[in-house]
Amino acid sequence: MELNIDFFKINHKPFSPKEGRVLISQPGLMDQYFKRSIILLVEHNQKGTIGFVLNNIVDIKIEELLPDFPDFPAVISVGGPVEPNSMHFIHTLGDIIPNTTKVSDGLYWGGDFDVVKALIEQKKITARQIRFFVGYSGWGESQLSDELKENSWVVAELDLVQIMAGKEDLWNRTVRQMGPKFKPWTIYPENPSLN
Repeated sequence: MELNIDFFKINHKPFSPKEGRVLISQPGLMDQYFKRSIILLVEHNQKGTIGFVLNNIVDIKIEELLPDFPDFPAVISVGGPVEPNSMHFIHTLGDIIPNTTKVSDGLYWGGDFDVVKALIEQKKITARQIRFFVGYSGWGESQLSDELKENSWVVAELDLVQIMAGKEDLWNRTVRQMGPKFKPWTIYPENPSLN
């Protein structure tokens, strides 16, 4: 007997993508960058979308990546496959950092990197107020909407604490919080070919 069930197509009230919301990958997405990922959207318009993978954390110190950077216990993630030699950051510091872009209430993207370094040297920034990303995730015009139609992603909202915490298990935690309809996602094997 064959069951006619699509575990990835879940009827729920979806959010539309916008700055400050997150993309949650469906469990069958096996891409090396996006497998069980949560991506914070920092820019979304007609030209495209930019975001950072929140839960692809790497065990490396920021001063190993940027030798002139002060010793700082930063959370560093691989933000995505685009421009893997670039460094980006989100923060909760607002206009203390010049040239920053407001993403949502209390959350900001980028700004003057020299000011960030100076504030860290002066011990005026804590690791809970800033996160760093190597590379970013990007979608061209209509590319993300096509992937949403294919059920590759679910758009959701996370609170600021979850965004800034830098937890590896963020995907599992978030999917569990989304309710019983998403329970099949949590039991779907990470590598179905091994079953």
